[in-house]
Amino acid sequence: MIVVPVKEGENIEKALKKFKRKFEKTGVVKELRKRQQYDKPSVLKRLKMERAIYVQKIRQTEE
Repeated sequence: MIVVPVKEGENIEKALKKFKRKFEKTGVVKELRKRQQYDKPSVLKRLKMERAIYVQKIRQTEE
């Protein structure tokens, strides 16, 4: 459970902003979106490999 302590006289928008930041850090929404669709392990492996190649090319061009 996410708890956001609100000080007396603190603006409600500021408290909501703190709540949103804490909620985003937990990764709940990201996990939910990930679970809405099943990806085969072979597809995940291919995507991971493609990303690694992409990052490697970027690092080589920087040097």
